[in-house]
Order: sequence, then structure tokens, then C-alpha cells
Amino acid sequence: MRRFLPLLLFFPLAGLALGQPASAALTPTQAQALEQRALATELHTVQETSHPMRYRLRKSSPRLTSTKEIVETRDGDVARLLALNDQPLSPADEQREEARLDALASDPGRQWHRKQSEEADTGIVLKLLRMLPQAFLYEYAGPGTGSTGGTGSSGKVERFTFRPNPSFSPPDLETQALTALSGEIWIDAAQERVTRLEGHLQRDTDYGWGILGKLDKGGWIVIEQADVGHRQWRIVRFQMKMNLRVLFKARNFDTVEEMTQYAPVAAGLDYRQAIQLLRADAGSSAQGGH
Repeated sequence: MRRFLPLLLFFPLAGLALGQPASAALTPTQAQALEQRALATELHTVQETSHPMRYRLRKSSPRLTSTKEIVETRDGDVARLLALNDQPLSPADEQREEARLDALASDPGRQWHRKQSEEADTGIVLKLLRMLPQAFLYEYAGPGTGSTGGTGSSGKVERFTFRPNPSFSPPDLETQALTALSGEIWIDAAQERVTRLEGHLQRDTDYGWGILGKLDKGGWIVIEQADVGHRQWRIVRFQMKMNLRVLFKARNFDTVEEMTQYAPVAAGLDYRQAIQLLRADAGSSAQGGH
């Protein structure tokens, strides 16, 4: 699942092929300038690691709902499972989670592999951001209103539709899906950040990242991000429904992820300190429930 996020969160800020509707609030020149400033902000943000946070992730699918507390550290993210199907963990599940954290704390190699995977995702994002001015054609669709529940958004957005640039030739499988996506994005003009993205696959397309497969036509994705405090923008909702075929097998992705309760943590926090923090909070919650 994490492999979809780098591709689909940042691509919409590519260069615009602008058309101005009669009631547009921005001229083509103004819209182009807004896009360029937002692109610069997103590119800077994906490389910025000095503002780690903790948050709660609720992930639901037709088969299972899980809730985790996640802490970002200099060694990568650390998570603790809190609930399954919106119910507290059973004693057996709690014991398994404690054993998993013990194993993680005693084996830095596990955390190192996770950090390597996170850094690989960031590398994909940076590569896409640098090539995307050629990947899409955009049209300014006028002003709108919308809110993802953030603390800093005015609710006023500028909307853009996007479609693949027919002259774009993807250099590898990682970027092949860009040739089949179309949809709409919203940009908060005051903070010059993307608040919502909705993309749809218009045809079957190859899918890379180390596997050979195809994403079926009709799949879709919605991503919302917001200012969660301290002028930090983060994803607050992610919804995806896609079908991936690999050789003779098919895998369906039907999931909703909601990220809430963002709060800053110390910039120098390491992963073992994060484990201690998560355990301390779990203990406090347990005592408060008695």
C-alpha cells in the first residue's frame, strides 16, 4: 500500500496547460504562478525531516479495521497497534504486540530496513516531481470551497483538472501509471498547498516497483491533506480502490486511512525512545480506563 502514496500524492503539481472559464477568479498567468509556488513548496516539504510528529492511523478495509499510534523518528517511523475492529486489543494480542516491540528494540536491523524503505519511497517522489512538468496537461477549473479539517485552511481553494500529456513518454515502469491518470486537484491559495486530489485510471496500465503487473481501468484514489498545526501539512485521509493483477493472480485494494491527533515530537528522537514513549502512553491509557 505504501508504494502507491509517493506516486499519487505529489504528481498533480506538474506544469499547467491552462484554460480560463468565464467565471474564473484567476487569470492563466496567476494560476500558473500559483502552481509554480505550490510545486516549490511540495518539493521542499518532501525533503524536510526536521519536524517529526506523532499521529493516530485508522485503516479500514472490508475485512479488518486497525488503529495504530505512529511516531516519526530520525530512524524512521515506529508504530504500536492499539485496536482491532475498533475494539481494544485482547490480552493475547497485547502480549504479541509487546513481544514485537521487544524484538524491534533489540534488533536495530529491523528498524534500519524500514527506514531504507521509507527513503526509497522519498527517492521515487523526488524523481517524479522533477519529471512531472512534462507528464500532465492541466486546466484551471475555477475557485471552490472545501475543508479537510485542518487548522490553517480558510476553506477557499482553486481547482484544477488534469489529464495525461500525450507527448509524455515514461522512462520506466515506476512512471507508467502517469499515462493513464486523470482527475482533479484543489490548491489552498493562501498557503499554496494541495488540499485534495482525486485521480482515476482511464485504462489498464503497467505497474512497476520491482513487480510485473497491471492496474485495471476504473481504479480510483482520493488523498486529502491539511495544516495539522504549527504550519505542518500532513495527509489526513487516504482512500483507494484498485485492482492489481500480477501474473495469474489479482489483488484488490479497497481501503480508507484516516490520520488524526497529530502532535510534534522532539526532532532528535530515536526509535527506541519512540518505543518507550508509545509504551508509556499505553500504560497511562490503561490506568485511566480502570
